[in-house]
Amino acid sequence: MVSSTPELLTPDLLPLETVHHVRDTCLCLATQRAARRLARHFDNALRRFDLTNNQFSLLVSINRPVPPAIGQLAPFLAMSASTLTAAVKPLARRGLVMIEPDAEDRRSKRLRITPVGVALMREAVLVWRSAHADYERGLADGAADALRAALAGVEPEG
Repeated sequence: MVSSTPELLTPDLLPLETVHHVRDTCLCLATQRAARRLARHFDNALRRFDLTNNQFSLLVSINRPVPPAIGQLAPFLAMSASTLTAAVKPLARRGLVMIEPDAEDRRSKRLRITPVGVALMREAVLVWRSAHADYERGLADGAADALRAALAGVEPEG
């Protein structure tokens, strides 16, 4: 039911106890909030390289002796192939990554980090290590390992 007073068209709201219950118990909300805080920390550290934390993670994931196929890498990153392709395009435009057809399956694309990408990552990983150590130092003893273990237990969809 919506209030009919012209100055306030306010829907009947959920009870405040419901809002607090979701705030205090929702694993998805807690994970999203933590992810945003972590993302800001690493985005700030990597800004000098004109990289986001997501782009840094993509470059690290692509840095393999055998260039990964988009279809292989997407599930590892918990992304769809189309989302991964869209995320990689800015890196390709900067010359950090090449998107190339798979030699054995022309329908499939592989991602190869370029020498320019490797050079950038050699510098960026030093900054990432420092930012990572700073963040972990701010956590309680054992909290980082416990968090990694808990997150590893989150099952993939399907």
